[in-house]
Amino acid sequence: MFTAFLYRHTCLLFCRWSLPMMMSIGHRGTGVAMSAGVSLFGLAALILPEQFPYYLAFVKSLSLGPALIYSAKFALAFPLTYHTWNGIRHLMWDMGKGFKIPQVYQSGVLVLVLTLLSSAGLAAM
Repeated sequence: MFTAFLYRHTCLLFCRWSLPMMMSIGHRGTGVAMSAGVSLFGLAALILPEQFPYYLAFVKSLSLGPALIYSAKFALAFPLTYHTWNGIRHLMWDMGKGFKIPQVYQSGVLVLVLTLLSSAGLAAM
């Protein structure tokens, strides 16, 4: 069983990972993570005994430092912005644009830069 898995997925072990490959995996991962996060947040809203303002006040009472709060906000904003920008990139591909290899790498770098800038901007709010 395990040898069959390794046979089918040898590229993951022995091939050089490219930017488009890593971004594709990241796009799927951020989609799954956001879906799980929204589901868990909704489930918590149904199960936990208090209303949201109570838990918000609890977090505020912890007196967390600004660096930790900014980091947490950045960590929440990053999957959303990455998935959004990479989704726009995929929509451009659906229109038949940007399929040449240099364009694929350029658009990948553009997505990463826009993700970092927009995540930092959202975290600063």
